[in-house]
Amino acid sequence: MEETVRPTRVLVVDDEPSVLRALEVILRKKGYEVVALDSPIAATQRLATEDFDVAMLDIRRPELSGIELLNAVKHRRPEIEVIMMTGHATVDTALAAMKAGAHEYLIKPFIEKPDDVEHVAYVVARAAERKRLQDRNRELETRLEALETTQGLVGTSGPMRDVTRMIEAVAYSAATVLVQGESGTGKELVARALHARSPRRAQPFVALNCGALTETLLESELFGHVKGAFTGANRDHKGLFESANGGTIFLDEIGDIPLSTQVRLLRVLQEGEIKKVGSTDAVRVDVRVIAATHRDLPKLVRAGKFREDLFYRLNVIAIPLPPLRDRLDDVPLLAHHFMRRYSDRLGKKVRTIAPQAIELLCVYRWPGNVRELENAIERAVVLCRGDSVQPTDLPPSVTGRTAPVLRETTGPGDDAEMLTQSYATAKDSALRNFEKRYVEALMRASDNNISAAARKAGMDRSNFKRVLRKYRSDVEDDVEDDVQSTEASL
Repeated sequence: MEETVRPTRVLVVDDEPSVLRALEVILRKKGYEVVALDSPIAATQRLATEDFDVAMLDIRRPELSGIELLNAVKHRRPEIEVIMMTGHATVDTALAAMKAGAHEYLIKPFIEKPDDVEHVAYVVARAAERKRLQDRNRELETRLEALETTQGLVGTSGPMRDVTRMIEAVAYSAATVLVQGESGTGKELVARALHARSPRRAQPFVALNCGALTETLLESELFGHVKGAFTGANRDHKGLFESANGGTIFLDEIGDIPLSTQVRLLRVLQEGEIKKVGSTDAVRVDVRVIAATHRDLPKLVRAGKFREDLFYRLNVIAIPLPPLRDRLDDVPLLAHHFMRRYSDRLGKKVRTIAPQAIELLCVYRWPGNVRELENAIERAVVLCRGDSVQPTDLPPSVTGRTAPVLRETTGPGDDAEMLTQSYATAKDSALRNFEKRYVEALMRASDNNISAAARKAGMDRSNFKRVLRKYRSDVEDDVEDDVQSTEASL
């Protein structure tokens, strides 16, 4: 990610010419833009018309005390980081300065040895970094405010702007929409955004994960059933299509529904009516259908596992949702969004994410997409001990602290080859090597049972299957195994 970085501007106010000259020389050598003044009145005038990142203020002034000048700076420019300087330090003055908003406190003389020069530069650099971090968080807050109408669908990258434009274009239509994307990319958020911007917004929005139920339960949930329709049907039950009448129904993992249910769903789309399980009476419904899948539906159609006519009924308008690795520019915004959510939810005062943590988040490939990022930030907020998320608060998978599992040796040749690659490329290669070895070993240990392997991995079954599918060509076609495994887990 590229961003334009302007030089850090430092305002120095002191009545000692030697101190002013020394600080100006030190800071200019470090690349700062310095304005050195010996008058606090002149300083307040410059603050009225110019932006500064850091201010270094002397505390003892006859016409205006240091605390008064500090208050004036914070009144005019509350975002400026202030470093107080004094040759007469007391506990009371230090406390007063910190209470008034000072970031640091330097005691004169502080430029006598070479080490002193580096210390002063370090204090200014730390204040400048804090100011940059606060500016970045304010920018993210502003962008988040502008995105509130997207129902939590956060992102301003090119791919997400395309998604947003598509949502705007089709929201007022009654046409069926097919949202395509990997698990964890936010397909339900797209559906909710479409509903919220549609004329149906005041009517119900109901959602169902079609891959989580057996055929009988799925049809009962979708279409309802009458008393006695099957064992355990002790009363009439209204299905989700009836519950969503006038509104929107979101059918997630549509590629996992059995062929018999596909026939009944096709009737709803064609005729606008349903029949409850165990009944021959048709019930009219007016529902907009939004379906989603991470699977290759055309491939399932060719394999005879998904009806071609249903596919074309669902695919009237297609909205492809990009994986997070293809929109890494959105990671800082998403991370801030989740940080704010979980900080409020957990009652913590976490307000920022350290730049080093942001850098780690932006080079990670996010195989679990936005859902994995959300989990990582929730964990970080829970573990954070201050007001800023640090790299140590992030999961080992993100920071690279995870030991390379199942790799027996690493020789000099491996290091030489690795060092010819960029950090991101080397990390991606190592991750793929780990994933392949891990899932192969896990499948062997689980007798090739995907559900059992997913449980051992501590992963959602669909996410585990997506990782496994990258390394095994037979996984894409095991729809029957999906159904059997799901039934066994219910």
